[in-house]
Amino acid sequence: MTDNPLTVPAEVQAYINRQPSLGWRRAIFMGIMRAVIHTLTQFTVTGQENVPRTGPTILMMNHIAGIDPGLSMAAVRGRYVVPMSKSENFEKWYFAPFLWWYGAYAIRRGEVDREALLNSIALLKSGAMILIAPEGTRNPDGMVEAKEGLAYLATKADAIILPTAIAGAQHFKSNVKQWKHTPIRINFGPPFRLKTNGRARVPRAELTQMTREAMYQLALAQTDPALRGVYSDVSQATTETLEFVKP
Repeated sequence: MTDNPLTVPAEVQAYINRQPSLGWRRAIFMGIMRAVIHTLTQFTVTGQENVPRTGPTILMMNHIAGIDPGLSMAAVRGRYVVPMSKSENFEKWYFAPFLWWYGAYAIRRGEVDREALLNSIALLKSGAMILIAPEGTRNPDGMVEAKEGLAYLATKADAIILPTAIAGAQHFKSNVKQWKHTPIRINFGPPFRLKTNGRARVPRAELTQMTREAMYQLALAQTDPALRGVYSDVSQATTETLEFVKP
């Protein structure tokens, strides 16, 4: 990640300026999405009291199935989640219209995507809630080592991180083919900020520690211990770089 001052290009600023006008679209989209989810699954959400009602927030989710972003977005009440989606999805005729309608933004995987980075920081600084899967890809067998992009964005935007643990969604695809309802649970853990002590630049080693400590909070929020993966030993969880906040 670069540590040079981030200049917001015109196209990024235009995207930020569009956000207020997307409210009615998102309301319709989320109403339909929640209806579909509740029709096809046994959907349970716990920890709603931990969801910040306002301010820059990163919804940090584990990733076990393709429907995880939709589940996480549907679990949040009272505000909208702005997701990023891999750029390939914007090229699929059956997927791209929904991403455009809702106002998602693209990220190119396998490289440092500066535009996606600037979109994320600008959204957060405007007070939005965005969705990030720190592991970078699906891991239905349990959490793997996370990338440091989460900590970088959180420190640059002074954002609150909300642990969002998903369990059960890894069985959705096979169950729906058999017309079975899938029990799915989302649990929101206690929100926190990363301590920067007023510094504009956080050393790489400290970002690594922040990432590890944040991921252990996600593991602690996980109601299915089998999905904690490399963070299974929650006795190793430390909080030196974390500052817990009231929602």
